[in-house]
Amino acid sequence: MTLNNDPVYRLLDGLASGVNAVTLIADVALMFGVFFLGRAVMKASEHQPWAVRLVLSRFVLVTALIAAVIAFLFIDRGGTTTNFMLDLGAQPAAAAYSMIQFSYCGIVLTAMAALAARQLRSSRGVERLPAASLLVGSIFGVVLSVVVITMDVAHVATKLELMAAISVAYGPMLLLTIFFLCLGFAGQPASRALQARARERQTRMLIKELGPIWAEATRVRPGISHNEHVPFHADKPETLLHRQVVEIRDAMIDARVAFEVDDQDRELVERAERHLLGAGSSDSTPVAAPAAEREGQQR
Repeated sequence: MTLNNDPVYRLLDGLASGVNAVTLIADVALMFGVFFLGRAVMKASEHQPWAVRLVLSRFVLVTALIAAVIAFLFIDRGGTTTNFMLDLGAQPAAAAYSMIQFSYCGIVLTAMAALAARQLRSSRGVERLPAASLLVGSIFGVVLSVVVITMDVAHVATKLELMAAISVAYGPMLLLTIFFLCLGFAGQPASRALQARARERQTRMLIKELGPIWAEATRVRPGISHNEHVPFHADKPETLLHRQVVEIRDAMIDARVAFEVDDQDRELVERAERHLLGAGSSDSTPVAAPAAEREGQQR
């Protein structure tokens, strides 16, 4: 993006003999950037179809880079220009150069859209927002690629009116692509932070609700939490909730002590277990009671 600044571009291209070599450097950097964005989305996805892995492979990137460099070398570039494609786009080599870049960007963004769509289908709640943003941004990016390729074809075919008409969409598509892709990537850590806070609130609520049951369970059957020789980190909510569930369950299955819970308390314990397992939802399948408990009930 820095190289889009005309004074900076002229300065750097002047240092590079004034043959617009900086354009190639900037475009290669863009292709690398798109490649790494796609790889980041792929690595974050649980499902990676072979077609997506192929598109986001180093082989495809290197092939596109070699093709772009070869096309660039055939362009009659003249002196430094800050309107590279406007000034030189009528040359078939320049059109091929641009089309190679945006064809690569288009297929990578298509792969990103496919991965984002999969993630969107499997996500819930606030997790859907980053995936939706990535999907929308990728779609806009594909449209942008189509717009640029169409402009290149129109330019080399001397259909300048068509090129001018299509170019109106270039600016908005570029801004929308950047905005939604940035929103999607920034939204991933933000959504995880929100989820972590929500989970901690739920954990603390369950700890509070289980408190009376746990107190009664440890009264009749003291657990590790009452052993001063065993380290117990009660300041960690997840650890405390886990200890509560374990000691309540131990009291429930220990035939040597008299400890019973009603259906409501049992459901609360099961809900805490589901929360610790990551299910969270109260309508999830109840966790099966331990074998020892089932045997005790049968007796």
